[in-house]
Amino acid sequence: MVMKTTKTINPANSDIKWYLVDAEGLVLGRLASQLANIIRGKNKTCYSPSQDCGDYVVVINADKVVLTGRKLEQKMYYRHTGYVGGIKGISAGKQMEEHPERVLIKAVERMVGKGPLGDKQMTKLRVFAGPEHTHQAQSPITLDIGGKNPKNKRSA
Repeated sequence: MVMKTTKTINPANSDIKWYLVDAEGLVLGRLASQLANIIRGKNKTCYSPSQDCGDYVVVINADKVVLTGRKLEQKMYYRHTGYVGGIKGISAGKQMEEHPERVLIKAVERMVGKGPLGDKQMTKLRVFAGPEHTHQAQSPITLDIGGKNPKNKRSA
């Protein structure tokens, strides 16, 4: 009798790739869901929810990402200082002016699982506000998320 075993993937024997995404004109939520799938490894056939087999993603032009509707005025990002009554809020529009990369990082972070595995997977996301990035040595593969679905891309 032949025993069949299921092969499990781990980071040591998975092929890790680097992807480059230009976020200019892309809708924030649609872009974030695609990025979350890539850094979690859900786009691979060897996906396992308990293993980190995702790929690295470098995002450029995060300052040109599009928020639909009235989210620039109405969407709020909250944090707490740790003191009594110390809740602070900043609108998405002001956050996009000051730190546009944080808006995209927070959107992807909320789509990745919470806990040690999610924290490790989030280290695979590199976001830059402008067109320049520091990962040319990894020779990332260009990924066209705007071309996958016409709803992914909007004019600013």
